[in-house]
Amino acid sequence: MAPPLPPRTPPPGVAGPRPFASLPPPPPLQSRREVHVWYVCPDELNDHSHLDLYMELLSPSERKNALSMNGPRLQKDAMLSRALLRTTLSRYTNSKIDPRSFEFKKNKFGKPEILWQSDDSNMEWPLHFNISHTSSLIACGIAMDAPIGIDVEEKKRKTTKSILSLARRYFTPSEVDSLAKIADSDAQQKEFIKLWTLKEAYVKALGRGFSELNSSYYMAVCIEDSSRGSENGPVPLGLKVWKTVPFIEDTLVSGTDAVKLIT
Repeated sequence: MAPPLPPRTPPPGVAGPRPFASLPPPPPLQSRREVHVWYVCPDELNDHSHLDLYMELLSPSERKNALSMNGPRLQKDAMLSRALLRTTLSRYTNSKIDPRSFEFKKNKFGKPEILWQSDDSNMEWPLHFNISHTSSLIACGIAMDAPIGIDVEEKKRKTTKSILSLARRYFTPSEVDSLAKIADSDAQQKEFIKLWTLKEAYVKALGRGFSELNSSYYMAVCIEDSSRGSENGPVPLGLKVWKTVPFIEDTLVSGTDAVKLIT
């Protein structure tokens, strides 16, 4: 299959066309209550030709920022984070927009958004995105026409301060009391991380959602709750999750043991 041609020339400073494989389009987002999450595991991406290809997707400022990170590991993570975002967004335009061509702006709250170009005249895709990462996983959440926040935390994350002292600083009194009643330290730690993850996502968007990813991470996805006041009550959040190696392999992990919904 011949590689797709980008619909417009990438911004100045971005490398010219490369033989990129077509990014398979995902199933369409059916409503504002559906979220798609794509994630990569940096430790599994070590092919230098692939990493060089991903670096070429970045804008000059993104490349400069990635290379300014302290050490190869952080540089790689920063690069993969932007490459994941760009390739994921491209999927939702049916590859009509080359991953390299996306530009971004910040809204009045400092949250990044897509800066749509005047020649994107067919439609302004109502895409919202958010990114989160740990040292071993990078995730990108996508929603349609609804603000989204995502946070990923390692379940075995350790805190330097006591759990209850942190909870008293950031959590509500009822949440602190609930944690204090958990006698087992490991169970208390897990519940603290779950609450922390959900709150991190909440401050990045509005809504509810929670899941367990790969048995090693907690992932919270929050979107604006447009179902409030509905005669039939709240509409459940639809969630699909893919593990990806952009341009190489995509694996739908929703409905498998890799993703366990937590109620």
